[in-house]
Amino acid sequence: MFGFFESEQNKKVRSHIHNLAALARVDGHIDEREMNFLVAVGKKNGLNANDVRSAVSNASSHVLHIPDNDSERFDQIFDLVDMMLADGVVDDNEMDFCIDMAEKLGFRKAIVGVLVRKISMGVRDGLPREQIKEESQAFLNFQGKGEPAHGNGL
Repeated sequence: MFGFFESEQNKKVRSHIHNLAALARVDGHIDEREMNFLVAVGKKNGLNANDVRSAVSNASSHVLHIPDNDSERFDQIFDLVDMMLADGVVDDNEMDFCIDMAEKLGFRKAIVGVLVRKISMGVRDGLPREQIKEESQAFLNFQGKGEPAHGNGL
């Protein structure tokens, strides 16, 4: 059972690395800052630098693994937005990729653009991840209750 859990966790981490690498490649290449970011995310999740580089080079053959809980889903979109900002240039294609991935991760289509921008602004302002997560969670909870938003631009 524990071995199964490890392999499932490993699949999730590698899928996340693949998603981050795909974002990094949106502008045609992965620069040194982006690769350093990928390695840092990998290390934080139990992979060594060689594992990360291997996952990045094999990114074309991956299957998206959706996290089981909201906290992990938020962490993945946070890392994607942080990666988007890693090279100091936010390309429209990178923004579109992040928005698309937020939808694939299960965030409501009506709010993903706002969510990605909120994370982006928090990262730029140097706010800690947990503060951005807490503020975004309050926003997501507010948006997720009751009737769907109508005509408010979200």
